[in-house]
Amino acid sequence: MGKQIQLNAFEMAGPMHNSHGLWKHPDSKRHLHYNDLNYWIDLAKLLEKGKFDAIFFADVAGVYDVYQKSKAPAIREGVQFPLNDPALIVSAMASVTTDLAFAVTVSTTYEHPFSNARRFSTLDHLTKGRVAWNIVTSYLPNAAKNYGLANMVKHDERYNRADEFLEVSYKLWEGSWEEGAVVADVDHHTLINPDKVHEINHSGKYYQVAGPHMTDPSLQRTPVIYQAGTSEKGRDFAAKHAECVFVGGPTNEKIRYYIQDIKNRAEGYGRNPDSIKAYTFLNVIVAQTTEEAEKKYEEYSRLWSSDAAKAQYGGSSGYDLDEYKDLDAYFEYKHTEHGQTRAASLTKDAPKKLTVREVLERFETIDRNHVIVGNPTEVADAIQFYFEDTGIDGFNLAHLVTPKSLEEFIDFVVPELQRRGIYKNEYDQGTFREKIFGPGRSLLSSDHPGAKFRHKHVQQI
Repeated sequence: MGKQIQLNAFEMAGPMHNSHGLWKHPDSKRHLHYNDLNYWIDLAKLLEKGKFDAIFFADVAGVYDVYQKSKAPAIREGVQFPLNDPALIVSAMASVTTDLAFAVTVSTTYEHPFSNARRFSTLDHLTKGRVAWNIVTSYLPNAAKNYGLANMVKHDERYNRADEFLEVSYKLWEGSWEEGAVVADVDHHTLINPDKVHEINHSGKYYQVAGPHMTDPSLQRTPVIYQAGTSEKGRDFAAKHAECVFVGGPTNEKIRYYIQDIKNRAEGYGRNPDSIKAYTFLNVIVAQTTEEAEKKYEEYSRLWSSDAAKAQYGGSSGYDLDEYKDLDAYFEYKHTEHGQTRAASLTKDAPKKLTVREVLERFETIDRNHVIVGNPTEVADAIQFYFEDTGIDGFNLAHLVTPKSLEEFIDFVVPELQRRGIYKNEYDQGTFREKIFGPGRSLLSSDHPGAKFRHKHVQQI
């Protein structure tokens, strides 16, 4: 069997993700029901029906407040606000599924590794090994203020902090508990053998953590590590730590470059480059006929909110598009401490130099360059080409109208991809890491930097 597409549903635990303004569509249900646990339970069942590998919960720690120097545009249109804690939804979704996995975003800048380690160990237990952690370093000014800081931590410093956060996490997950520590020995009145539970006594620049880890080892010990970030610092961090990386770029050539660069860097860290899977973003508008799909695109475009799109771009890039008044001037790159890849996407990484007018026009409607529109065959053709031409391993599938867009993808596109042999008909068995990398691979691979913290009595893979 040839290589098959791995597929995540790209989500947030709020009324809207990146489908700016489309909460107004009559088929959109999420803004009405995102606080209802049954909504998420039904979504989990739908995704497992469609053989999705995982639901990927993005998250932010503050309100988008760069555009117009105000929180109002983002709040008015519900741009990733309000937002619930996705980790609290996972257990319910796991209870009605057997194979769907759950990737949860947690920031290394504002969380603490000790409590975060317990969160993921608990989820990994309750899901029977179906959990991943999407590592972010956070970029919103409001997030910094929410955690008591006057200003954002600088971009590269956030990654330095993240690196130590991961070291503490590995020590807790991999080294604190030996295998067989839980003995439940009634005769000797011993539930847990204290000789097999160890303090980690981490003392670093950012963290002082004694341990031991509060949770006994789960099936995966360390959750599957996801990471998104294609800045210079982000690619190096991914090469060292990530098992699944998200890359985006203006061209297929740029995506291929990012993937190969990360894999080359991974070899420099002593890792097998094949132990890193690469994903990119996918958005689809599909209908039974091309004409119906085009009408749907036009309908969605009429509801699109340019202010919401600009607010999201402002927070992620650091560029306030409201400040650009000379429409014929070139839109130039400037360094920010926000997302550097996003800042470069319409400037130095764009295929050609763009004027301010051209940039602003991109936010007025759904960007046709980033959505596939067509009938099932046309959509499958485009996905297959993208999959094969870039060398990616899978996609984060966004959805403009929820759950309608996902239902249509499952009904129309999944069967076509299955007929072509590039999408699974059934799930593989095992933990999430085993489903990605193969049987017997529940733990971090032995060449992963986290494995060096593994206690000598824990089996190496």
